[in-house]
Amino acid sequence: MINIDLSNAIKEKDILSYQKKVNLINKMIIDKTGEGNDFLGWVDWPTNYPKDEVSNIVRVAHKIRKNYDVLLVIGIGGSYLGARSAIEALKGLRYKDDIEIIFFGQTFSGTYTKQVLDYLKDKRFAINVISKSGTTTESSIAFRLAKALLEKKVGKKEARKAIIATTDIEKGALLQLSTNEGYIKYVLPRDIGGRYSVFTPVGLFPMAVAGIDVLKFLEGAKKAQKEFANPDLKKNICYRYAVTRDFMYNHKKSVEMYVTYEPHMSQISEWLKQLFGESEGKNKLGLFPASATFSTDLHSLGQFVQDGTPLLFETILNVQKPLCDVKIPHDDKNLDGLNYLEGKTMAYVNDKAYKGTLSAHVNEGNVPCISINISEMNEANLGYLLYLFMRACAMSAYLLNINPFNQPGVEIYKKNMFHLLGKKGY
Repeated sequence: MINIDLSNAIKEKDILSYQKKVNLINKMIIDKTGEGNDFLGWVDWPTNYPKDEVSNIVRVAHKIRKNYDVLLVIGIGGSYLGARSAIEALKGLRYKDDIEIIFFGQTFSGTYTKQVLDYLKDKRFAINVISKSGTTTESSIAFRLAKALLEKKVGKKEARKAIIATTDIEKGALLQLSTNEGYIKYVLPRDIGGRYSVFTPVGLFPMAVAGIDVLKFLEGAKKAQKEFANPDLKKNICYRYAVTRDFMYNHKKSVEMYVTYEPHMSQISEWLKQLFGESEGKNKLGLFPASATFSTDLHSLGQFVQDGTPLLFETILNVQKPLCDVKIPHDDKNLDGLNYLEGKTMAYVNDKAYKGTLSAHVNEGNVPCISINISEMNEANLGYLLYLFMRACAMSAYLLNINPFNQPGVEIYKKNMFHLLGKKGY
């Protein structure tokens, strides 16, 4: 249901030239022997995930859907991007549902924070706070504010029933608070980093509350896990994509632009930017992950992509069947000249925009383009797709001799910020 067309980016012989390297790295991934191996728990998670915990997630999510207007998901980075991207990809941007999912704690913006809190004042809301430590500044401030509002609205006893914590199993401020208060707790596994956590309760609980079938989502990932264990580059689409990225990097491309033609897929691009940017951007190496939504951005970035500095290649997420569609009507006066499209669907027009742009960028612009073709966006296909990217990211980073699972550069801004804020010890 998902295939990757590399014909506009690389020759087959160049893909196959990576086979020996790929064999070695694939064994490192499966055996968990590579650098950062203590964060490779995601590799076999779709097979080994705790079935009882996921069953409990489904039950509790059903209760939250029945009893609340809003689920407030508090987290930053991998603690919210996976869930948000999955919910939007599967349900769209303007869907109707019994419950609204709002993401909070991913910014220091006073404006956004105040407006969300004001909106919640007359809503029945529950909280899912996600943090391994419980001390991440953005999400901790947001949780303090949201918890205070909830306790003021319904009292501490009822608030305890409406707070679900996803955190470490053994230690941390959030674990301690959750234990003391009796919150429902789910485990953020110690051997899975935030940006690889979408298949854990970090992603599954908000998705389940949104009405998504998380078991089908996990089944899609399980299928991908099984297929990508075989490193044969003639068959393994995940590793074919990974080595194409490496080939691009070694042939003077410095930017990978993730492109979608569906606005509800734009958060997948945001998730990809964190996954690849934080995993590969080390030791002054790595592709810079950028994103665009066409045709919207063809009216802003299109000129640069077509004729600008040749520093990028495109990876296009092409969803072939839309979530829903609408036909273009007849107009008697036809002042806009659109009657030639009468009876055609928006998806038909969007597809022709994709194909026309692809031809222009490849043939006239000489922009290498990778097309990831997704038959339709459903739970199983999305699970397969996200696992594909995670496995490709590990392969790509190891091809660069980089640890895919740490982020030493992220800590520097935090130290400076804490010093300026007057935090003790900084």
